[in-house]
Amino acid sequence: MSDPTPQNPAPEPDAYPPVPPAPAAAQPAAGAYPPPAQGAYPPAAYGAPASTPAPSYGAAPAYGAAPAYGTAAGYGYGAQTKTNTLAIVSLIASVAAFVIVPFVGSIVGVITGHMSLNQLKTSGEQGRGMALAGTIVGWVGLGLALLGIIAAIAFFGFFFAVYQETGGTY
Repeated sequence: MSDPTPQNPAPEPDAYPPVPPAPAAAQPAAGAYPPPAQGAYPPAAYGAPASTPAPSYGAAPAYGAAPAYGTAAGYGYGAQTKTNTLAIVSLIASVAAFVIVPFVGSIVGVITGHMSLNQLKTSGEQGRGMALAGTIVGWVGLGLALLGIIAAIAFFGFFFAVYQETGGTY
């Protein structure tokens, strides 16, 4: 069998042309400081854009405003939307109804929750979940408060009836 490729191929020319020599350094103007050696500058400060040129020591710098650095890179966080205040109040009042003020907190939670849900339809704010939670927890609190009142009336009514039947003695 014969191989179509030659055994000793011709050497390929270099893929890259040779680098031309650097031009001779220009002499500084009279009275100017000579330019620093390559790499003499410290690295750019943290946060400085990479395209910021190194300062030159030619003429005296003009005093004025500090150099403007670019803005920080974006991390994907957009502007946060506002949470509806009534939704927060509704949730806090409804939860507080179970701990601090049973009946009043539930009423406040239900009213502010419904107001918040109406505002959220048009405002574009966040907080719908809090408004719903505040409204639901408020209604549950009102239901439990009403059951508690009914149980208290039944409890005291039972003892009052027993007291009446025994002629005022137990």
